[in-house]
Amino acid sequence: MNYEKLINPTVDRLPPSGIRKFFDVVATMKDAISLGVGEPDFVTPWAIREAGIYSLESGRTYYTANSGLLELREEIAAYNRRKYDIDYDPKTQILVSVGGSEAIDAMIRAVVCPGDEVIIPEPSFVCYKPLTIMQGGVPVIIETKEENEFRLTPEELREKITDRTKLLILPFPNNPTGGVMKKADLEAIAKVLEGTDILVLSDEIYGELRYDEEGHTPFSAIGDMYERTVVVNGFSKAYAMTGWRLGYALGPERLIKLMTKIHQFGIMSSPTTSQYAAIEALRSCDDDVEQMRTEYNYRRRVIVDGFRSMGLSCFEPLGAFYVFPCIKKTGMTSDEFCNRLLAEEKVAVVPGTAFGGCGEGFIRCSYAYSIENIEQALTRIERFVRKNIN
Repeated sequence: MNYEKLINPTVDRLPPSGIRKFFDVVATMKDAISLGVGEPDFVTPWAIREAGIYSLESGRTYYTANSGLLELREEIAAYNRRKYDIDYDPKTQILVSVGGSEAIDAMIRAVVCPGDEVIIPEPSFVCYKPLTIMQGGVPVIIETKEENEFRLTPEELREKITDRTKLLILPFPNNPTGGVMKKADLEAIAKVLEGTDILVLSDEIYGELRYDEEGHTPFSAIGDMYERTVVVNGFSKAYAMTGWRLGYALGPERLIKLMTKIHQFGIMSSPTTSQYAAIEALRSCDDDVEQMRTEYNYRRRVIVDGFRSMGLSCFEPLGAFYVFPCIKKTGMTSDEFCNRLLAEEKVAVVPGTAFGGCGEGFIRCSYAYSIENIEQALTRIERFVRKNIN
């Protein structure tokens, strides 16, 4: 059979994720250290696991409503009221998804038509651009800059808006840079959007992981952005629940209804056990989140200081759990640096180019690993860098 005549050429042309490549290689190497994957090294807090176990023991093994358990949606609404003073109707404005990634996909599919332009700040998470392309949309890239702390500026946004702009993606706190948008930054972006019909997908999966005093502000809380913004969040990062595969979307009823329809036909409902566990996470695990954030903050300082002490420029991240050091001093491309580091020192990090072309000259390192692994990795990276700085 000639599959080349049958497959979708748009999908075929998409490159695979640049993150998973190094993860797959390091899994086969003895004594290798990975700082490559953005997955907490903490075990899901016991109260959450116990709730999941109890749901199974109680025989709660059936489908839930397409939108998710109403009890969970009510807890999500309550969480957003107490944390951010934003009201969402749990019956009509919340969708429980299979991870935050599914909610991102559903939002893009719900609103993007062939030829529509989607503005994507980069470096950023790997899924936005491919999902836009698969939908027939046109990615319009804004290259955020280290000198601007990898923030999206209103001037950059204004320059990229055209009469075909349908959607702006706001990926903050940012993966891979750890950059954040403060409330004043968000207000400036909102000002640019006033008077337009541009929708916003605000990916706030790292919202709980902010290390500055200001803390996180959802974009939907800014001015009249509530009516045009779908906020994506979830449980993977803040609650160390990556394997539970549970996220959610908050937004205007009309958009959530469309996203729920896509979810209904493609997924049916999110995992029932995970939903019962997430209810407990929202009710009782604020202290667990704070303890993990405190540990991440310590690791953040160690890894930033480590890269700077070896002579590499390293932007100080204020969100998520990544650093994005510049490796241009070595004279190597990002891909060459990562491949040689893995071969010579058995340390896996991710090339900055996995997150967009403007990531060239940078690497992404996750500090969602034990301090012992981080310190060992820094020792090996420093040895490698000392040999290669021109």
